[in-house]
Amino acid sequence: MLCCRKLTPPGLLEWCSPSEQDVQGPQRLPLTPGDFCLWSHARLPLSDTEPAEARTGDQKCVKCKEGLPVVVIRAGDAFCRDCFKALYVHKFRAMLGKSRLIFPGEKVLLAWSGGPSSSSMVWQVLEGLSRDSAKRLRFVPGVVYIDEGAACGQSPEDRARTLAEVKLALQTTGFPWHAVALEEVFSLPPSALRCSAQEAAGTEGAYKAAVDSFLQQQHALGTNGVERQSQHCAQDPQSPAGPPTTAQTQALSRLFDSVKTLTAKEELLQTLRTHLILHVARNHGYSKVMTGDSCTRLAIKLMTSLALGRGAFLAWDTGFSDERHGDVVVVRPMREHTLKEVAFYNRLFAVPSICTPALDTKAPEKASIHRLMEAFILRLQAQFPSTVSTVYRTSEKLVKAPRAGCAAGPRCLLCMCTLDVDTADSATAFGAQTSHLPQMQTPVTQARAAAGPCCCAGMGGAPGCCKREDPRAQVMEQLCYGCRVNMKDLPSLELLPPYILSEAQLRSQRATAEQEIREYLLGDSEDEAGTGES
Repeated sequence: MLCCRKLTPPGLLEWCSPSEQDVQGPQRLPLTPGDFCLWSHARLPLSDTEPAEARTGDQKCVKCKEGLPVVVIRAGDAFCRDCFKALYVHKFRAMLGKSRLIFPGEKVLLAWSGGPSSSSMVWQVLEGLSRDSAKRLRFVPGVVYIDEGAACGQSPEDRARTLAEVKLALQTTGFPWHAVALEEVFSLPPSALRCSAQEAAGTEGAYKAAVDSFLQQQHALGTNGVERQSQHCAQDPQSPAGPPTTAQTQALSRLFDSVKTLTAKEELLQTLRTHLILHVARNHGYSKVMTGDSCTRLAIKLMTSLALGRGAFLAWDTGFSDERHGDVVVVRPMREHTLKEVAFYNRLFAVPSICTPALDTKAPEKASIHRLMEAFILRLQAQFPSTVSTVYRTSEKLVKAPRAGCAAGPRCLLCMCTLDVDTADSATAFGAQTSHLPQMQTPVTQARAAAGPCCCAGMGGAPGCCKREDPRAQVMEQLCYGCRVNMKDLPSLELLPPYILSEAQLRSQRATAEQEIREYLLGDSEDEAGTGES
């Protein structure tokens, strides 16, 4: 049982627990002694009828030195309501402003899950586009929501009820919205896994020129230019995707039921969700995707990625921008906000959110690497308040520079990162696995070739072509180390969506064709030698 305890100065509440065990609180965050109350029955601030001993400290806001503090972000950092809002908004605008990645008039897709962080992000964009905003945002937003109820085991009635709430919340924003079911991954084309050519990054002069051009355009449209643009944006057609078919829902349920561990399920869900969001962004002309990853969530993700063997891709997984997909760039404008700040802001300013069950809801701490690392970081943060900031600042120093020879190499079939393949470096786990791959594939190819003639032999194909190779080997050899470890928990890769298997087969065929053609091509040295002899 939990109870509330008053602190000094007035207006602050703190949870105190009769036991030392952690308690599950809102948003599945463990509440430990020292965490602040955010539940609805808590009073914020306290009434004026409290005993006089609670008001002995005459503390003021550390920013304005006048207001009565209502929020303590860190030890000694007490803010009043207005200063806390100004700080919160400044972090969001500064993160977008100093990067200069989003140009004026650019279409940006907001990935909204209904949780507190993504809801706060949508709220910040909504306020930033209003007329009363001091530094107005100049991009054109849209919102996408992915219904993951089938993967999480929700009943059709619960999914319909949640989707109705989601649509009502999205309609109130006034932005174009796209509610897509996760089952749509079974109808994606193989092109969803192909990285388009990335445009050259704009210089500072190009960004200033784009801003000047946008301001001149708005001035020519008149005072209602932005409102006309917003109305035109709101009149864009919504996604015509209807409810998923029964076959797609059953296929998705079979896929997640077959995965052995919760860790692999969460990684697979994140991968499929990313592919679907990128597909929606490309189909509707969005060049940027915003996610609501907070500072605390990124610190947990960094440690989790290290444990999953994704250390080579930390800069892309936790950085502000992720350019691995080429034509669509993923940005994380909420990465300066901690979960504590997000919870306080949503509570003080009535930011609505929709809580839906996830894969790890009510799961014990040791059920997956994600849950174990989350519990470890949050418990360490309660004892050492600088834990999250230290891990987060470390992630900022990571450089997005692949090793020599891997920049233009093949990409992972699932996470789309550059494959860090180095068979010579057998000291690494990935190098050891990669070096054994040809040895494992050779007996399979020989056995299939001995079973009968190749299906393409009559059309000029060589015996043992790619169509007769082991389908599992085709997929596994095109995965990075982290994705390969997760796929080991999937007994049959045939349950994967068709677009993944089709792209794997196409890449394998292309690699075989390139290998056959390479022996007929003249290298630079041979070409120069032939020219000298002539």
